[in-house]
Amino acid sequence: MAGALFGGAALGAVFGELLKLVIDAAKQAINFKSTLNRLERTLTAIEPVFTETVKLNKLLDARKEETDGFIKHLEDGKALVEKCSKIKRWNVYDKRNYNEKLNDLHSSLVSFFQIDVQAQLARDTRKILLGVNNVDEKVEKILSILENGGGVRHSNGFSGCCGVPGVPGFIVGLDLPLEELKVMLLKDGGSVVVLSAPGGCGKTTLAKMLCRDEEIKAIYEANIFFVNVSKTPNIRVIVQNLFQHTGYHPVPEFQSDDDAINKLEIWLKQIGQHPLLLVLDDVWSGSESLVHNSKFQIPGYKILVTSRSDLPGFDSTYKLKLLNHQNAVTLFRHIAFPQNGSTYVSDDLVDKVVRGCGGFPLALEVVARSLCNKPEVKWKSTLRKWSGGQSIFGSNSDLLKRLQTSLDALEEMPIVKECFLDLGSFPEDQRIPASTLMDMWVEMYDFYEDGSDTFEYLDELSTRNLANLILTRKVANEVDDYCTEQFVTQHDLLRELAIYESSQELMEQRPRLIVDISANNLPRWWRGKMQQPINARLLSISTDETFPSSCCDLELPEVEVLILNFRTRNFTLPQFIKGMDALKVLIITNYGFGSAELNNLLLLGYLSNLKRIRFEHVSISSLGTSILELQNLTKISLIMCEIGKAFQNCTLELPSIWPNLVQIDIDCCEDLVEFPAGVCNIINLKKLKITSCHELCVLPQEFGKLTNLEVLRLHYCKKLPELPQSIGNLQKLELLDISDCSGLNKMPTQMGELCGLRTLHMRGCRGLGELPPSVKKLGQLKDVICDEDTACLWEPYKSYLTNLKLTVLKEYPNLRWL
Repeated sequence: MAGALFGGAALGAVFGELLKLVIDAAKQAINFKSTLNRLERTLTAIEPVFTETVKLNKLLDARKEETDGFIKHLEDGKALVEKCSKIKRWNVYDKRNYNEKLNDLHSSLVSFFQIDVQAQLARDTRKILLGVNNVDEKVEKILSILENGGGVRHSNGFSGCCGVPGVPGFIVGLDLPLEELKVMLLKDGGSVVVLSAPGGCGKTTLAKMLCRDEEIKAIYEANIFFVNVSKTPNIRVIVQNLFQHTGYHPVPEFQSDDDAINKLEIWLKQIGQHPLLLVLDDVWSGSESLVHNSKFQIPGYKILVTSRSDLPGFDSTYKLKLLNHQNAVTLFRHIAFPQNGSTYVSDDLVDKVVRGCGGFPLALEVVARSLCNKPEVKWKSTLRKWSGGQSIFGSNSDLLKRLQTSLDALEEMPIVKECFLDLGSFPEDQRIPASTLMDMWVEMYDFYEDGSDTFEYLDELSTRNLANLILTRKVANEVDDYCTEQFVTQHDLLRELAIYESSQELMEQRPRLIVDISANNLPRWWRGKMQQPINARLLSISTDETFPSSCCDLELPEVEVLILNFRTRNFTLPQFIKGMDALKVLIITNYGFGSAELNNLLLLGYLSNLKRIRFEHVSISSLGTSILELQNLTKISLIMCEIGKAFQNCTLELPSIWPNLVQIDIDCCEDLVEFPAGVCNIINLKKLKITSCHELCVLPQEFGKLTNLEVLRLHYCKKLPELPQSIGNLQKLELLDISDCSGLNKMPTQMGELCGLRTLHMRGCRGLGELPPSVKKLGQLKDVICDEDTACLWEPYKSYLTNLKLTVLKEYPNLRWL
C-alpha cells in the first residue's frame, strides 16, 4: 500500500527530526555545508508529500513491516548528521568519508521516492481517492519550484518525444477557433476530429493551444500525446515513440504495422484510467489509414488530426479560416514595426501588402520580417513582383511564389540565402543539429571551424522567420561551443520553398539536388539515361526502407556534400558513392527507431578527398583498413551509434590510422565501454568529445600519446571512475570538461602537469572528495565552472592560483519523476 510506505505518525516524526537536524547542522557545519544544504533542499521539497501521505495512511491498511526498514534508514541518517557535526577541519580522511556517506543518504532518499513511491502510488491510486488531488497539487508546486530554480532537465532538452510543443509568444485570430474546436472535440459521439487548412494557416499552433487549454488539461491530464506524422509516416516508429514517451521499458519491437497497432490498443486500454487525447499532426492525403487504424473503442478516447487536406470518412471536420484583415494587420504590424508599432510607411501601402499575403499567418510573418526596417521603395517593389497582389492564393504553389519575395530581402546576403536553401536537404518535421550544418558549411562556404559563422547565419534566418533556432540548454561561452546543443527546425512550407527555389534550373546545372524517394519510386530523370553528368555540389536523398541501394547509374563528379536520410533497420550504401571523387562531407542519418545496421562501408575507402563523416543512429560492426587510412579525413562524428564491435574487431595499431584527423565527436553511444587504445595513435588529434556515453568506464593509459590535444570533453559519462595518470602529458590541453561525471572519485596526481589548461568544467562531480595537491601548479587556469559541492575543493588552492575565477552554478535535486 502507498500509505504503508510511510507508516503513519512514527515515520512522519522521524522524518521531521531528520529535517530539523540537517537544517541546524547546515547552519553550523563548515566541512559539509554544500552537501548539507543540498540535502536540506531535497528534504524540504518532499516534506509536503510525507505530510499528506501520513494523513492518507489513516484511510488505508498500513503494514508495519513495510515501514520499519525506512524508519531505520532515517534513524541512521540522523546519527550520520550528528557525527558529521563533530568532524574536525583538519581530518581530511573523515571529511571525505563522511561526505560520501551524506551523498549516499541523499541518493537513497531520491531513489526511494523515484522507485518505491512512484510505483506503489501508481498501483494504489484508486484507493487514495479522498486525498490524491491535494497530493498532486503539492507535487506540482514542488516541480514548479525546482524547475524555476534551475532543476535538471533531460539531456536532450525536451520533456518527451510525444509531449505537447510550446506555442509562439504572439498569436492573433485563434481565440474563437480554439473555442469552436474545443466544443467539437468534447461533444458526445465521434472519436475523430479533423482540423483542416492549407499549409501556413496555423493548424499546428491551434492544436498546441488546444492541448494547453486549462479545460482540456483538466479533462485529459497527462494523457495528451502529440505526434508529428508528416508525409511518409512509419507506424511502427510512431508507436515506439509513444511507448518511450510514457516511460515504457523496454520499448517493444514490432513484427509488422498490424502488430504495432494491436499493441498500441492494448497499451492505451491499460493506461486509460483518464480520458485520452491523441494528436496526429500533419497527416497527408493518402495516410488516412493511420487514423482509421488508431481508432479504438476506449471510453473518453479522442483523436485530433491536423491536415492540409479535407480527409473524408471521419466524424467531424473543422476548417480553419484564414485571418481576417484586422487580425492580419495586427500580426503583420507586430513583426514589421517592432518599435512600439510605429510606422515609417503609409497605411495604404501596409494595407496592400497585408492583403497580398491573403491572410496566411506564415506569409504575413515571413514577408513582414523581410520588409522590417526597409524603405518604402522596397515595399513598392515587393508589390510589383506580386503582379497585382491577388487577395487569396489559389494553391500552395501560388503561396510559394509569394513567399519567394522574402528571399529577395537576402539579395545583399547571398550566403544566407544559400544556407536557407540547404535546410531543404533534411526531412520535414525533424530537428537539424547545428553541428551538422557547420560541417557542411565549413567545406562549402569556407566558414570558421569554431561554428561562429554557422551560429551567425542561423540566427539571421531565425530573425527573419525562415527557420527556428532551438537552444536545448544554455551554451557555454567558449569558442568551440557555438553549435553545441543547438538545433534548427523549419516549417514544412518553408522547406517546400527551399526545394522549389533549388529546382528552378535545369537538372544538370542545379547547385543542389534534393531527392525524396518513397516506395521505391525513383524520379523519372533517375530512371532514364542522363545525357550528361550532374554537376550539383550538394546531393540529398531522403528515403524509406525500399531505397534501391544497387543503383549505380549516376555520375556525380562535382558533389562535395552527400546527405543520406533514411528510416530502416538495415541500410546499404549505394554503389554510385564509389565514383564521387570530389566528396568532402558525408552525413548519414537514420530517423527510424533503433540503430540501423550500416553496410557496404568499404566504399568509403574510394573517397580520397573525404574530410568529414557524420553517422547518426546507426550500427557499425566493422571498419576496414582502407577507411582507417583515409588521408584527408579531419573530423568524424558518431551520434547515438553502436560502435563497440567496430572498435573491438578492427586493428587500430596502424601507424597511418587517419593521419590528418583533428577532431572526434562521440555522443550517446551506449555500447562504448572502453575507449580503444589504438585511437590514441592519432597524434594530430586536437579535439576529443565523448559525451553522454553512460557505459564508458575505462580510459587507457595510452591516452597520454594525444600530446596535441587542446579540447577534451567527457561530459555526462557517469560511470567513468577516474582519468588516466598519463593525462599529465597533454600539455597543450586548454579545455577539460568532466561535468556530470558523477562516478569520478579522484583526479590524477599528475593533473598539475596540464600547464596549458585554461578552462575546467566540473559541475556535478559529486564523487570527488578532494583535489590532488599538484593543481596548485596550474598557473594558466583561469575559469573553473562547478557547483557548490566542488567549489569548496578549490579553497585550499586559491592563494596559489591568483588568476582563478570560480563560477558556481546552483544544483537542485531532480524530482521531475514525481
